[in-house]
Amino acid sequence: MFLSTWTKGLLSSVLCAVCLLGSQAWAASAQEQLQSFVSQVQAATGNFSQYTVGTQGQTKPAQSGQFSFQRPGRFKWDVLKPYAQQIVSDGKQLFQFDPDLNQVTVRQVDQAIGASPAAILFGSGSLEQSFTVTTLQDNEGLSWLRAKPRNGEAGFAYVDLGFAGGLPARIVLLDAFGQSTHIELSGLKPNPVLPAEAFRFVPPPGADVVRMQ
Repeated sequence: MFLSTWTKGLLSSVLCAVCLLGSQAWAASAQEQLQSFVSQVQAATGNFSQYTVGTQGQTKPAQSGQFSFQRPGRFKWDVLKPYAQQIVSDGKQLFQFDPDLNQVTVRQVDQAIGASPAAILFGSGSLEQSFTVTTLQDNEGLSWLRAKPRNGEAGFAYVDLGFAGGLPARIVLLDAFGQSTHIELSGLKPNPVLPAEAFRFVPPPGADVVRMQ
């Protein structure tokens, strides 16, 4: 899955998306829309569906769920189907909870996100410091950009983001092993009022807590 890939070195699952405000977003390039996203949208909620394609073209079962985020670095990614899994960042630590194993993996946010797709979507710093961002040709009715990490140890080759009508609609990530993760975003709500406890995670009673250094 996208976010579980993130937490295994990529800290991937693009994801999250947001509505870009103002009439100029409709005519802007994908790169301009991304810049507006980073500067104008401080929080968002929505739904996602995703699947991964292996190096031999095999497709893994699709997953779906809900997400929310609040800058800087706080987010929640809930996989609801076909099985439950949750990833939560409180801005300092990132928790990955597997209910089937009753196990929680804990990492520091700066170590887990680093130069990753999460830094694009949930961070607040300059994209150019960690990524080379270029505009791609329009495809499938979307305006596309590509972000390549400047750090060769980021764990992924690039992430492509597709925009439609001012909204990020699709994310494609190619990891260092040649696998691609495809994410569709829907039901996007920018800048909602989120409760103070929205990104607080408390391990369930009896859960095995593994702290990564």
